Amino acid sequence: MAFGYDFSVNASKPSSPGFFSACVVLGLVGTAACAPSDVPAVAPENAADALAASTEAPPVATVRDESFEYLEEVASDRSLDFARRHNDVSEGDLGARAGFKALEERLFAIYTSKEKIPSPSVRGKHVRNFWTDADHPRGLWRETTLAEYKKASPKWETLLDVDALGKAEGASFVFHGATCLYPRYTRCLVELSPGGGDAAIVREFDTEKRSFVTGGFVVPEAKSQVAWKDENTLYVATDFGAGSLTKSGYPRTVREWTRGTPLPSATPLFEIGVDDIETGCSREWDHGFVRDLCERVIDFEHKEVVLLDKGKRVTIDKPSDAEAGTWSDQLLLRLRSDWSVGGATFAKGSLLITSLPDFLAGKRQFQVLFAPTAQSSLASWTGTKHHLLVTAMRDVRSEITVFSRSKKGTWSGAPLDEKAGAMRVSAFDANESDDAWLWLEDYTTPSSLLTWNVARGKRERVKQNPAFFDAKGLEVTQHFVTSKDGTRVPYFEVAAKGRSAPGPALLYAYGGFEISLSPSYIPGYGAGWVERGGTYVVANLRGGGEYGPAWHEAAMKHKRQNAYDDLAAVAEDLVRRQVTTASMLGVQGGSNGGLLTSVMLTQRPELFGAVVSMVPLADMKRYHRLLAGASWMSEYGDPDNADDWAALAKFSPFQNVRPGLAYPPALYTSSTKDDRVHPAHARKMVAKLEAYGYKPMYYENIEGGHGGAADAKQRAHRDALIITFLASHLGLR
Repeated sequence: MAFGYDFSVNASKPSSPGFFSACVVLGLVGTAACAPSDVPAVAPENAADALAASTEAPPVATVRDESFEYLEEVASDRSLDFARRHNDVSEGDLGARAGFKALEERLFAIYTSKEKIPSPSVRGKHVRNFWTDADHPRGLWRETTLAEYKKASPKWETLLDVDALGKAEGASFVFHGATCLYPRYTRCLVELSPGGGDAAIVREFDTEKRSFVTGGFVVPEAKSQVAWKDENTLYVATDFGAGSLTKSGYPRTVREWTRGTPLPSATPLFEIGVDDIETGCSREWDHGFVRDLCERVIDFEHKEVVLLDKGKRVTIDKPSDAEAGTWSDQLLLRLRSDWSVGGATFAKGSLLITSLPDFLAGKRQFQVLFAPTAQSSLASWTGTKHHLLVTAMRDVRSEITVFSRSKKGTWSGAPLDEKAGAMRVSAFDANESDDAWLWLEDYTTPSSLLTWNVARGKRERVKQNPAFFDAKGLEVTQHFVTSKDGTRVPYFEVAAKGRSAPGPALLYAYGGFEISLSPSYIPGYGAGWVERGGTYVVANLRGGGEYGPAWHEAAMKHKRQNAYDDLAAVAEDLVRRQVTTASMLGVQGGSNGGLLTSVMLTQRPELFGAVVSMVPLADMKRYHRLLAGASWMSEYGDPDNADDWAALAKFSPFQNVRPGLAYPPALYTSSTKDDRVHPAHARKMVAKLEAYGYKPMYYENIEGGHGGAADAKQRAHRDALIITFLASHLGLR
């Protein structure tokens, strides 16, 4: 909380890091009859049939939606049988196609390249990194010195070999990160997920001894929030048994756990309601200040922050939908709605700053660090020892402003003179230095990493990713199209210069949860799609965060159709501009984006020649009853509310499958281990399509969590299946 927020990412949302995000699809990481007797089990007779779209009117079956609810049994024999039968068909056909194996091998080589930049985190005197490659598919957690890191071939010391650990313990661990105790960073809480789901085991690790602490802290597998208070005390929000979880399946109680005592006996500290999403407490060390804070996450837009101060609880008196953070003695607020306070009115999307002691004393005088415009929105902020760095987007391209505080306490900003489609910045150590990491990239420009001394303005390029695909002759262009209601919607296009005729094109989109799709290098799809002559398009739909809170709100709940109209408008514009034709245009999305593409399948099938829906939502009648679904009702609405269901029913893909239509070929992917978006969404969608005589393809990775893959090998296999499916239907050679 102390050093800033990235407003485009929230690990609890149904999308991707952790959850499915554009960096998973686009970048380096950085998918016998079993239906009840009254529903016909329509299994393809051969793999060729499985790939074919049904252009004839299929036989009309009597289909009851509740007949597919057995597929909500995550790991039952009949659910897994359904998945394995479909995997056999999908892999059998796509895997046998010319070029599949070479594509899979190339993607694997890209995802495991030893030339990629090792992403750094400064912890005290060390730079730490989590690394995966072909020899270490589950990864090495390791460290080196900063001087060594800057070398072309640094010497690393391994802290934890996750592959070796999994082999020794007979487990399929996926590393979910480590939280290390300030200021020495030698005692760490390591999160290990069996199979890659959100739920993880937390174990205490000693980086000096390179081993887990004997008799140390261990939190069993759960969707936990665990943080250090001091060397012998943790704040733990986890599954403590009956009544300790919200309806969304996240912790609703926080306890203070002392070393050497049983976890169940930990002292209750903080509690929220069962209808809230989740809670957690933490201690922050910030420019000499030590603060203990707890959060009540009401929904994805509303949150309470409570300061624990000498036995008292002080709720930060802010709008519940404002994001709060601290830096030194300052309080920062990012507004999601207009706010009139202290004799002034501040616009939604603004970033405000004030003295935290003054604010707690009742004063309400703010300075505006960022004010949105029609073309710009706040992306994130972070701090170094003496400066604040604010990243904004102007028409979806990054801009960074460096703010400095005068002796009088006022702030002034200066723009960073650096050009790139996307820029990301993170401090080395906000308590100790003004140094930061600066990442630069674009769709055809590989990521580069610079060290940046913010105080002196000095920047030095220390790492550069290689080019993983041939971008010669390609150009990146941005276009705008008018949606159905007159809204101007942007999209990026990566294509060969001087294109003279329509060709195969792939459209990717998300459009939800205020998540922005900013330009990012596309090594996998660059190699597998663009390099082969395909056009790659990314649409920045309403529902995302590209133009701030208002852009998000324009596609929430009863306004959800706006996102679908935006995507349809982009598809129509690509055909109008003769970039492609409907029969050569594919659409792909994951999670909320998987819902988006499934809506396109059932609502606008004439616009596309192929549809890919990854780890999707599909059954919007029951989504709030499946895994973390209840946490998304502020985004979609409550299906048990008549007005909300009336809006949801108009687009819910599962309920809108109809017989007798010419649906384009469809591929669904999911993960058995996805404990965020239930695999039943994809399973049920496929089963219902089949019950009506359609022939979709389905691939369910048994591991992988919401990202759809637990390691690079699984990711390369899934992506090769998807690209091969799209290429075969859209005419890409």
